[in-house]
Amino acid sequence: MQVFYATQFVLPLPAGHRFPMAKYALLRDVLAREPDIRLRLAEPASDGELALAHTPAYVDAVVHGALSAAQQREIGFPWSPAMVERARRSVGATVQAFRVALAGEGVAANIAGGTHHAYPDKGSGFCVFNDVAVAARLLQAEWARRGAAQRAWPLRVAIIDLDVHQGNGTARIFRDDPSVFTLSLHGARNFPFRKEPSDCDVELPDGCGDAEYLEALEWALGELERRFAADAVLYLAGADPHEGDRLGRLKLTDDGMEARDRRVFEWAWQRRLPLAMVMAGGYGHDIATTVRVQCNTYRVALAYWRRWRAMAESGETRRPQEYSP
Repeated sequence: MQVFYATQFVLPLPAGHRFPMAKYALLRDVLAREPDIRLRLAEPASDGELALAHTPAYVDAVVHGALSAAQQREIGFPWSPAMVERARRSVGATVQAFRVALAGEGVAANIAGGTHHAYPDKGSGFCVFNDVAVAARLLQAEWARRGAAQRAWPLRVAIIDLDVHQGNGTARIFRDDPSVFTLSLHGARNFPFRKEPSDCDVELPDGCGDAEYLEALEWALGELERRFAADAVLYLAGADPHEGDRLGRLKLTDDGMEARDRRVFEWAWQRRLPLAMVMAGGYGHDIATTVRVQCNTYRVALAYWRRWRAMAESGETRRPQEYSP
């Protein structure tokens, strides 16, 4: 399974900063020991690719260091050239993972990504650019360019956002786009305090545990199935609903998190939908807890990647049939 990373691009954050930058390198070190994972360095997204989901003025302000002090505070990172490079490559990693999944691998991943608080014209909540939005728009354009004569519909993308925080930026970007379905399960009382309407929002109470969460997920997937005919999935597999997370306020156990991931992958597999996974949030009291939860998610993903590989070897038809890299 191909996994894209940019862990060598580290933000120069001040001492005591809340963002757990070290988790990405720790996760990469563990995944490097898995023989069925192929780690690949992410390429940076270009200005033109970023402009598929962001205003040119905002992209230019980020790239050239013209963000105001207030804009930097809302993002949560001080501007630096390293911030720009990391943000570009985080988007690029999701684009590459989505492209690989669509091209026949079935499942691919970004060690980082899930920057769902970034709006068209601003960043927020540790999110500079919205990687899943750029990836959806770019792969839709590639899909149309390669098969417009044979196809009467756009690439229909389901974004399944299971980060504990609502994907407000993603919801805003795709607010009027019927080709993308945004689904979000999140803490009702958690950040962002001003939420944007997704196509399907499920708000969860503080202290929500495994059974309640999984019931809500089952209902949400039913709504997705009823209301949208997806061709592919972008999955934000946040570790922050876990009981050990300091920002999550939910109480999912290791078993509950694994059941969550299995249900999403099984839902996609039953429909033979290619899926690209990004890791989104994770802020454990102990960073090792976040890494453990994310490693468990990768173990689930690998099981489904092996199914896709077996299917390819058997010659079974894949979806979407017309896509090629």
